Amino acid sequence: MSDLKSSEAMTRVLLDAARREVPIDIVPRAAATSLEEAAELLGVVPGHLLKTLVLKRSDDSFVFALIPGGRKLDWAKIRAVLRVNKLSLPDAETALAVTHFVRGTITPFGSHTALPVIIDASVFADPVPERVAMGSGDPMHGLLVDPQDLVSGFEATIADISTPE
Repeated sequence: MSDLKSSEAMTRVLLDAARREVPIDIVPRAAATSLEEAAELLGVVPGHLLKTLVLKRSDDSFVFALIPGGRKLDWAKIRAVLRVNKLSLPDAETALAVTHFVRGTITPFGSHTALPVIIDASVFADPVPERVAMGSGDPMHGLLVDPQDLVSGFEATIADISTPE
């Protein structure tokens, strides 16, 4: 990603967070080779680092699913929550077209297309973290946010949609 595109992506993220009145922190980070390393670079435990997945419904609409590190999407659970029979993970080109973010940097903040957000219920297991980390639209930065603010800012659905890896 060029510096210009990266800068544009981060600008979209910051403007969207401000519009939603969700305080976020953008944190510089080096490239990581593992979940544990990425979490450490962002100052969180692995279970507080959220993967943002773009899922495609059979009607060609999309949804964001936020899953904590150490867990994987449970397709049967997410289909039940969305009340659909078919869901898929679109290819990288389609995810880029929908969000204008490359995989590994995808975040609901500043997405080109506003999508419903579903956050895995395990994020809110006691004790609820003060901050979770996620993509920022830029591969050399992470985003930190209060998970409750994430829910209110996106009117997100909290649901059991994952299982341990």
